[in-house]
Amino acid sequence: MCAKSRTLAATAAACALALAVAGCGGTTKNSAGSDAKQQAAGATAHPDAPLKKGLKIAFLPKQINNPYEKIVDDAGIAAAKGFAATAKEVGPSDAKASSQVSYINTLIQQRQNAILIAANDPNAVCGPLKQAMRQDIKVVAYDSDTAKDCRQLFINQASSEEIGRSQVRHLAQQLHYKGEIAILSATENATNQNTWIGFMKDELKKPKYKDMKLVKVAYGDDDDQKSFQETQGLLKAYPNLKGIISPTTVGIAAAARYISSSSYKGKVVLNGLGTPNQMRKFVKDGTVEQFALWDPKNLGRLGAYAAAALASGRITGAEGEKFKAGDLGEYTVGKDGEVILGPPTVFDAKNIDEYDF
Repeated sequence: MCAKSRTLAATAAACALALAVAGCGGTTKNSAGSDAKQQAAGATAHPDAPLKKGLKIAFLPKQINNPYEKIVDDAGIAAAKGFAATAKEVGPSDAKASSQVSYINTLIQQRQNAILIAANDPNAVCGPLKQAMRQDIKVVAYDSDTAKDCRQLFINQASSEEIGRSQVRHLAQQLHYKGEIAILSATENATNQNTWIGFMKDELKKPKYKDMKLVKVAYGDDDDQKSFQETQGLLKAYPNLKGIISPTTVGIAAAARYISSSSYKGKVVLNGLGTPNQMRKFVKDGTVEQFALWDPKNLGRLGAYAAAALASGRITGAEGEKFKAGDLGEYTVGKDGEVILGPPTVFDAKNIDEYDF
């Protein structure tokens, strides 16, 4: 991992270097990142090229102690070993927008072949990521995207639209399409969360949801205790609240923990995105009827294979390119460099014991 004892001076110097070359945190189209994207656009893919041996790949999650992202990254690291690459996970202990910047600068100095990042903010990380691409370090966003010109690929868990709309559909069915609802999100700037919430709000505009009202979007910052407190605050502030959607594994587990030991159990419906191992006890004790998620291990594995394909010249990130991801099969690069893992799974009492992650 990146040395936590890095001094403020070293961090400032690294950011100053990024500023001089690419504009630290900037998003201008004439920056180093755009040059790198233009170079990629003119590059030629060699789909039959062998995967390079000894690739250095780094996973940079939203925060190092997030249990969901730990599953993703560990699976990606294991997959990388299978094709003779060296992979590691580095990152901050908090999910603040700027916390990932110094880690990117260090990975550039270490000459990693590829950086995989789950962005806390779509723009705050752009300066150093553009500098990385300028130096022919491949950049793959996963789980939570950056701005499109700050990476070559985005590995998306599932269709963002399907995730957002399905969360509303599932909760609405449980509430019989009536009542006040709230959303407990991660950070205010998380790209994936905001994209899903946008589709949730759009879905709620449909006539069949006329008797449902979104009263609040709260933010737990992917912190267990803050998410717990935000749940408590929502239920006190809105006494007629009937349902909560939490599209974050930290948030839904914290919300379930609060509801399970409160008078709201059985009265407030909780749905969202969680892992089976986190949520199993809450499903079995009746706190939660159902929730959804994709397989995070496969997300990490797909990210590792995509990064290796980029670094080996098999793909450039252009729409329509195809690459193989081990036993996951073949994937196609979509519009704006998006690669979709597949549809999410809905977990309930009938199937939850079939999964272990």
